Amino acid sequence: MTAVPEETARPLRVATVPYAGAYLDAVLPETIVRVGPAGSPSPWLDVRHLTAHVGEVDVLHLHGGYDHLTVAEMEAWTAAVRRTGVPLVVTVHHLDALEGADTGTHPESARARHRAHLRALLGTAEVVLTLTRGAADEIADRYGRTAIVVAHPSLAGPTPDVGRETRLVGLHLGRLGADVPEAEELVRAALSGAVSGGGRLRVDVHPDVDLVAGLPGLLALADAGELELVRSWPDDPAAWVRHLQELHVSVLPRRTGTHSGWVELCRDAGTRVVVPGGGQHAQQWSDVVVYGNDPRQGLDAASLNSAVVAALTRPAPARVDRAWRAEQRVAVQRVHAQVYEQVAADVPVR
Repeated sequence: MTAVPEETARPLRVATVPYAGAYLDAVLPETIVRVGPAGSPSPWLDVRHLTAHVGEVDVLHLHGGYDHLTVAEMEAWTAAVRRTGVPLVVTVHHLDALEGADTGTHPESARARHRAHLRALLGTAEVVLTLTRGAADEIADRYGRTAIVVAHPSLAGPTPDVGRETRLVGLHLGRLGADVPEAEELVRAALSGAVSGGGRLRVDVHPDVDLVAGLPGLLALADAGELELVRSWPDDPAAWVRHLQELHVSVLPRRTGTHSGWVELCRDAGTRVVVPGGGQHAQQWSDVVVYGNDPRQGLDAASLNSAVVAALTRPAPARVDRAWRAEQRVAVQRVHAQVYEQVAADVPVR
């Protein structure tokens, strides 16, 4: 009599929104099949695509990428998720709208829309994840949901033999987007702090930025030799860590956001980071310096000056334990695998 082999369980199929990215790649368990297609905005946020292809996925995991949806569209999408029966997992990265996400005319409209989105999502999600205890407490207070706290994993390790310039302060302004609304004031406050702390300031901007039109004051400061101006845009987390390894202190300019991958990159680079208040950055990594910068109060230039001086004069952060960071990443992936298995097991056969 020939034994019939047991059926091998197939890997779980997870559609992540967005499809990919440094963080999503870091937390995704190796045992999971990521379901496409890629695209921005994600096709999975379209009710018709979701309905037509729901049989191709076991779990939907939403991280972001939905700011373009109106409140009515989000409510229709979450209704479709409930109707199809596919389990939804939501990771709350940001509790408030990012600066520049507003497509309306009222300054509070983006914030109101984002909170309405979260109400719909967290009212539908089987499991809610977030990155810090403080964010989990806010989620419980605002939405009555318990969130599982999972650490933000390492995105890249340091590159050996990259030299760090003592007392060099770095401020990367990126593309000078709406998330950095007071760029010239940021530069001047960081410059004052760098000089007061016995250092110098390096300002980086994306190569495509038209500084003559967007920030002529920065060009004037660079031409006068008061700061170093560099055009750069590293293309992956490892390149960003190398960039940060050259600095003594890095200033995070974006005034909005609950959590930040930049904090984790600085931790891996061993670079002191100065972060805006209002988020949970200090719970991601306790070895940060906070300055005043939030959507309602705007930039507190004096506090940024003081924060840069403090960051320059404190002892350097302890060297990151790469073995511990690797173990942390495995643990984060294990939590995600357990969540996916749990929610998929609770779904009746479709």
